[in-house]
Amino acid sequence: MPNIRLIARLDVKGPNLIKGIRLEGVRVIGDPGEYARAYYRQGIDELLYVDAVASLYQRDSLMEIVRRASEDVFVPMTVAGGVRSVRDVEELLRAGADKVAINTAAVRRPALIHEVARRFGSQCMVLSIEAKAIGNGDAKEIGHHRWEAHVDCGREPTGLEVLEWAKRAVNLGAGEILLTSVDREGTRGGFDCELVRRVASAVPVPVIASGGMGSLAHLREVVEQGKADAVAFADVLHYRRLSLALIRAFALDAGLCVRTHAA
Repeated sequence: MPNIRLIARLDVKGPNLIKGIRLEGVRVIGDPGEYARAYYRQGIDELLYVDAVASLYQRDSLMEIVRRASEDVFVPMTVAGGVRSVRDVEELLRAGADKVAINTAAVRRPALIHEVARRFGSQCMVLSIEAKAIGNGDAKEIGHHRWEAHVDCGREPTGLEVLEWAKRAVNLGAGEILLTSVDREGTRGGFDCELVRRVASAVPVPVIASGGMGSLAHLREVVEQGKADAVAFADVLHYRRLSLALIRAFALDAGLCVRTHAA
C-alpha cells in the first residue's frame, strides 16, 4: 500500500499567502515563500500552490513564487490556478513545478486534459474539482449523494456532476484528482468523507482530499472512510493549530501508512 501523502496547501493572492472560508472572505496570512520553507523543513511530503484569483481575473499563474520556492524547497510541488494551455504547463514545469492542477480551463475545453497528458504524462496532469453538494438539504448532513463541479474558486456552477466529470477526465488522461469540498473548506468541520469515498471508488487514480481539516481525527476519517490517497490542509498549519510532527505521529499511531520522517 502506498504512503498517504501529507500536503500543505498554500492559497495565494498576488504576493500573499491567504486563507478563507468556503474559498471566500480571505485573510492575508503572510509570505508564501516563508511558509513553504518552514513546511519543507518540518517534513511536508508535497506542496500545493493555488492561485486563488487567477481564473477569475485572468491573472498570470504563480510562476515567480514557484521559481523562488524551487531553489530551496525540494519536495514535489503542484500548481493550480490560471493554467489555460499546454504552454502554461510547460512554463510552470520549467519554473520548478512537478505537476499542474487544472479546473476552469479543463471544464471549458476538456481536450486540454488529453493534450497535457500526452505531452507531459498523466502523472503531471491533475484535475482540480471544486465540489458543492446539491440537493438533500444542508451540505453538513450525512447522506447527500450528488455534487456539482464549480469553477472560479467555487463561485460558478458548471452543470457537471462530480463523479461523471472525474471519470471523464481520467479517461482523457488525468492522472490524479485534487478534490476540494467548497462546503467544508476553511470550516475546520471535517472533510466530506462521502464525497471523497465516492470519487475514490469511481476512478483508478489517486485522490487528494482538500477542505475541512480541523482536527487529527479528521485525517484518520478521510483516509479510513474516504479512502483518500493524499490529504491537503492549510488552516491547521498556517494558524499553528497542529504541527506536522504531531500530525505525522498521530497518523503512525493510528496505523496509517505515512512516511516516518522527512526524506
